[in-house]
Amino acid sequence: MSTPATEVAPEPVRRRSLYRGNPGMWSWVLHRITGVTIFFFLFVHVLDTAVIRVDPNQYDEIIATYKTPIVGLMEIGLVACVLFHAFNGLRIILIDFWSKGPKYQRQMLWAILTLFVIVFGAATVRLLQILITHSFGDH
Repeated sequence: MSTPATEVAPEPVRRRSLYRGNPGMWSWVLHRITGVTIFFFLFVHVLDTAVIRVDPNQYDEIIATYKTPIVGLMEIGLVACVLFHAFNGLRIILIDFWSKGPKYQRQMLWAILTLFVIVFGAATVRLLQILITHSFGDH
C-alpha cells in the first residue's frame, strides 16, 4: 500500500517594504521632516524670546550667538524647509479638495519642486550675500 503524497506549502512572498520609493512617498516623508524642523525652530524661538522678560542681558547674549556663519547656514536650511512645506502643503490641499487633484498629484509635485528650486535658488543667493557681508564685511 502506498502512502498519500503530502502537500508542501508555497514559500511566503517576501516584500522588502510597504513603500516602493515613488516620488509621492518621498514628498510625504519630506513634508513630515520639514514640519518637525519648523516646529523645532518655533519652539526655540519662543524660548529665546521669553528670556527677554527674565534677563535682557542674557537675551542679548543669546541673540549674539545667532550671528555666526553656521547659524546663517542653518537659516538657509530653515528657508528650504519653510518653502518646501508651504508649496507641498498647497499641493496637498489641492489633492484633498480639488476633484481632479488625485489625478494630477504627480504633475503638481513636479510643479512645486520646480517652483521650490527657483524660489529657493533666488533666496539662497540673497541670504548668502547677507551672510558673507556680515561675516567678512565691515561691521
